Amino acid sequence: MDAKTFENPTFGKPQFDQGFGSAIARPVHVASEPVRDGAPVFTIGDLSREFAITLRALRFYEDKGLLSPRRDGMTRLYSESDRRRLAVILKGKHLGFTLAEIRLLVAAHDGEEGSLSLTRDRCLSQLAQLERQRSEIDAAIEELKSMANQLAA
Repeated sequence: MDAKTFENPTFGKPQFDQGFGSAIARPVHVASEPVRDGAPVFTIGDLSREFAITLRALRFYEDKGLLSPRRDGMTRLYSESDRRRLAVILKGKHLGFTLAEIRLLVAAHDGEEGSLSLTRDRCLSQLAQLERQRSEIDAAIEELKSMANQLAA
C-alpha cells in the first residue's frame, strides 16, 4: 500500500456525496455526466481545472453577474453555455478589457441587441491602445539596446 492510499483510503475509488439529510448516497458529479435534456453540466472544480483558474475567480465572475450557475444544494452547476461565457470572459481579460467591457463582450456573445456594434467599437479601441503600447515598448527596447551597446563599448 503506497503513502497516498494509506493517507486516503478512498484514493482512486469513486467518491460519493452524502449531502445534508440525504438518505441515499449519490456519485459526485462528473463533467461528462449528462444532466437535463442530455446537456452536460460542470462543477466549479471542473471549470477551474479546464481553464486553469482559481475557484475564487469563478466565484468573483458569478458575484459580478458574468456567470449564473444553477445550484444543487451548495454545489454550483455550470451549463455548456456558462462554459462558453467563461471562455469569452477569460479571452476579454487576456486582451486587457475592463469588467464593464467584458460584460459587453459576454452580452454580444449571448446575442443581445445593440451590443455587437458597441463591442466592435470597443475591440477597435482596445486594438488601438495595444498598438500604442507596442510602439512604446518597441521604443523602450531600442533605447535599452542602445544603452547596453554604449555600456559595452
